[in-house]
Amino acid sequence: MLNRILIKKLDMKSPSLWLATWFGCGLIKKAPGTWGTLGGLPFGLALLVFMGHPALIGAIVLLFYSGYRAAAKFEIMTGEHDSGAIVVDEVVGIWITLLAAPTSVIGILLAFLFFRFFDIFKPWPISYFDRMPGAMGVMMDDVMAGFYAAFCLGGLLYAGII
Repeated sequence: MLNRILIKKLDMKSPSLWLATWFGCGLIKKAPGTWGTLGGLPFGLALLVFMGHPALIGAIVLLFYSGYRAAAKFEIMTGEHDSGAIVVDEVVGIWITLLAAPTSVIGILLAFLFFRFFDIFKPWPISYFDRMPGAMGVMMDDVMAGFYAAFCLGGLLYAGII
C-alpha cells in the first residue's frame, strides 16, 4: 500500500523524488527502509559480481553524492526531515555492507540482516549521525550502519564462520 498522504505533496515528475525513494520503494507505507534495502540489493550485487569491488566503490561514491542532493530536494518538497520515504540512504548503506559480503546466499542474507539491524537500532555513533540536520544526517547514519554491518561480516569471514 502506498502512502497516499505523502504522495499528494510530491512532484511525481521530479527525478529527485525517484532517486530519493529509490524508484518508488520508499513510497510503500509499511517498512519503507526494508523495501529500499531490498530494492537496492540486486543493483549492488550486479555491480559487485559483474564489475568488482572498484566499480561498487565508485557507484557508492556517486550514489552518496546524488542521493544527498535528492534527499535535500525531497525534504524541501515535503517539508519533513528524514522522511521514511527517503530510502536512497539505505541503498548506499547496503552497498557498503556488500563490500565485505561473500557472494553466497548466506553472505547476502547476513549482509541484509546486519545492515537492517544497525539501521533500525542505531547504536552509537550511528545515533549521533541520525541526529545531524539536513540531508547529511539522512545519508550518514546509513553509511555508518553499512560500515558496522561490513565490519561484522568481515569478523565472521576472518573467524572462518562464513
